[in-house]
Amino acid sequence: QVQLVESGGGLVQAGDSLRLSCAASGRTFSTYTMAWFRQAPGKEREFVAALSWTRNTDYAESVKGRFTISINNAQNTLYLQLNSLKPEDTAVYYCAATSTSLALPARSLSHYPNWGQGTQVTVSS
Repeated sequence: QVQLVESGGGLVQAGDSLRLSCAASGRTFSTYTMAWFRQAPGKEREFVAALSWTRNTDYAESVKGRFTISINNAQNTLYLQLNSLKPEDTAVYYCAATSTSLALPARSLSHYPNWGQGTQVTVSS
């Protein structure tokens, strides 16, 4: 079992950037498939980005070209760089992980048994 703790959220203006972090403990990420999801008020949780154990990446169309998922294995930390933020990016962002070495795309919530508590991102217009 891996424990995940997100950080880095905040209130920003449209066009600004943020970097979210997801620190893991209990296991190492090296063979995990990792992902970011988000949930806006009144909406279902949705896929944002994923990073496979082979370090391939997959992005939702709505964030492609603006968000970047990456990992620092030495620090056991997953990142999500958010650039050119829009008001519609406002949501709670969740880090998710699975020890299964999935091939991408892996966009379903059910693929990921491990979740963090989330970090709020609010983008004002």
